[in-house]
Amino acid sequence: MALDPSELTTHTLLRINGAEALITDARQFPAWAVQAARHAPWVVVRRAPAWNSLIAVGLRGELRSQRLATWLPPSAIIECVTPRRLATMETWKNSPCRRHVPALQMLDRVAPIMRDHGLEHQWGPTGSVGFELASSVSTVTQLSDLDLALHLEKPWPVGHAQSLHSELAALPVRIDLLVEMPHGAVALSEYATAQGAFILRTTRGPRLVGDPWTDGETRAAA
Repeated sequence: MALDPSELTTHTLLRINGAEALITDARQFPAWAVQAARHAPWVVVRRAPAWNSLIAVGLRGELRSQRLATWLPPSAIIECVTPRRLATMETWKNSPCRRHVPALQMLDRVAPIMRDHGLEHQWGPTGSVGFELASSVSTVTQLSDLDLALHLEKPWPVGHAQSLHSELAALPVRIDLLVEMPHGAVALSEYATAQGAFILRTTRGPRLVGDPWTDGETRAAA
């Protein structure tokens, strides 16, 4: 599956044909990474610019400390799954772990909330939940948070963000939602409460901005 790196957005999950497809600056590819890619040949697109036509991706191992920032040629992609596709297809309903894992159960409650806000085709699960739903490899635990991404192209009223944040915060599982905008992402919790400045996560690093919807004056965040 040959793709232009610019077509792939942060959080997109990619099935690859093994660890040999990955390119890293490390002198030696970690042994855990080889095993991880064999067990679950999936990587996630990182928030970083493409390099020499290569896609910035991350590989995860079984432990939280096992994360490898690496690069992938588009030709090595076998399958491409976005968080929005996972939500649209309601993939969690077929998960064998759904009844026992709170983070997976919460998706049944998040979906109607998003629909009521007119956002049903613009959100999706990321993090360990998204990885498990795409790869069918068990990674979510009883204590896992639920990470979400909400993709918006046009300015979103702060009042709407506050309402959504209030509803999600009332759920019995911690939910971390990133509002993905044209120039980067802002945490929903910050967007709903910040006054005057926001930390915008961009491919060049975090930036402190007055308006995250425009590409105006920015400075590096502390």
